[in-house]
Amino acid sequence: ASAVTHPPASRTEAPNRAVSRSWILVAGQELRDLWLSGRGLTLMVAYTAVLSGSTYVVAINEDLNFVEQREAVSLTLKLAVVVGGLLVVLVAADAISGERERGTLEGLLLTPASRRELVVGKGLSALSLWAVAYALGLPYVWWLGRDVGTFGVAVVSGLVVGTMLALLCVGIGLLVSMFSNSNLLSLSISFFALLVLVAPNQMPTDAVRGWAGELLLRLDPFLGGLTYLDKVIINERGFAADLDLLLVPLLAAVAVPAVAL
Repeated sequence: ASAVTHPPASRTEAPNRAVSRSWILVAGQELRDLWLSGRGLTLMVAYTAVLSGSTYVVAINEDLNFVEQREAVSLTLKLAVVVGGLLVVLVAADAISGERERGTLEGLLLTPASRRELVVGKGLSALSLWAVAYALGLPYVWWLGRDVGTFGVAVVSGLVVGTMLALLCVGIGLLVSMFSNSNLLSLSISFFALLVLVAPNQMPTDAVRGWAGELLLRLDPFLGGLTYLDKVIINERGFAADLDLLLVPLLAAVAVPAVAL
């Protein structure tokens, strides 16, 4: 009776638990492929070269006042966020279309991991690029902002905004990769989508004023997120003053990866 009431653990429970953790195995394998192969290191070298050049150009100007120093910190942090998002898109866009093009997708689908777990593992691997890029960008931000007390604000705001935009980039890359028959097509479409999202941030300030500019600011997650960084770093408005600018980035960071899953 006790055996019926309290049956021992079935033999299928262990495999089910193993399958539920398959995303960890997938992520581990993808991380090894990304970093031990040297591909991640190559991308990071190119990334630090961009940041180094930008920081050097700003640092050699000895006439910077406090306001301009805060602008330099914001510019460097926004550059780190955008380039980090680009790196994430490049890896995420290769996740499925690359396997398909190399003829390894069928074998991957035969593994015990579900398709959702494959997507999670590959997405986490792509996100690791943002984590490393963010860590590498901190010394540059500290150097530029050491005299104006903006480092702490930049660290927190950059982590929050950058992580949300990196999640959006992962979702975009994975979605495009799923429906692309070639890796070149997936990379091209993903890069173009990122370019469309980032381009409004390069427009003159006067061009984004008025109702149209305000609408664009509220709808474009990159424009909203990068503008928030300007508000808290340059204008020193505090973290809570312009949280409404992060609403669309937050929704995009949740919705787009969720659709991919």
